[in-house]
Amino acid sequence: MKRAMRVAGTVGVVVLLGASVAMGQIKRTVLQQKDLSIAGREVVTARADFPAGGATGLHTHPGDEVSYVAEGSVEIVVDGASTTYKTGEAFHVPAGKVHDAKAVGGPAVVIANYVIEKGKPATTPVK
Repeated sequence: MKRAMRVAGTVGVVVLLGASVAMGQIKRTVLQQKDLSIAGREVVTARADFPAGGATGLHTHPGDEVSYVAEGSVEIVVDGASTTYKTGEAFHVPAGKVHDAKAVGGPAVVIANYVIEKGKPATTPVK
């Protein structure tokens, strides 16, 4: 069972990485993937490097996203509401919310933490 959960989690990270390439021009690097003390949940921490104007495209996550803008500025659009976050600011996207992220005013780096259900894809593109 534990092996099956590891495989499912690895598939989720692979989907996270693959979705970032398919959805936009950003480069995601997974920094860690760990089980949480909450049954059936894990955290994936990733670095997202956005070129100037690079965007993720509309997508969702099966858990909350808690992110920190390490460099540059990013515009986050959730439910049609746009907010721009600058270096040193953090933001939260609730589970299942359709959203988009785009670098504005130059390149950007975001450190993202995804607290997600194990065995589910970390990112699902929205058409």
